[in-house]
Amino acid sequence: MSTVKEAEAQANAGYLIWRLASRWRAAVDREVAPLGLTHAQYSLLASLYGLSRGGARPSQRELADFTGLDPIYVSKLARALERAGFVIRVTHPADPRAVQLSLTDYGVEIVLKAVRVVHALQERLTRPLGGSRGARTAELIDMLRQLLNEPDPQ
Repeated sequence: MSTVKEAEAQANAGYLIWRLASRWRAAVDREVAPLGLTHAQYSLLASLYGLSRGGARPSQRELADFTGLDPIYVSKLARALERAGFVIRVTHPADPRAVQLSLTDYGVEIVLKAVRVVHALQERLTRPLGGSRGARTAELIDMLRQLLNEPDPQ
């Protein structure tokens, strides 16, 4: 009979990636909770902020595609964020079936605070790799992009 330590030593990459992702999500949840957010809500708000900085007003579907979240989940998140005063949802002018999202002033204020908190967390969590700007962190990011079959954004 093997121990938990022995089982962990024999773990496969998928299991370790899942455990790391679960821990990362839980850590982000703890950090953004004082701002009234969950990790998923933060992901949606931060993505919306990033996309809208250039003047875009993405639809919920576009935001789902960008974040990799399920469109139904994005819809639920967007409704909750609207009730909390973070976003405004309006019918898309080019497609009456689509819903366009934009941040409220309060949403911008909160997402900027959340981004600072999450960046500090990321720095702490990547410290064993040399920090968020370390060479080993860059290698890890490259490997994760390859596993996700995503192009380098540069």
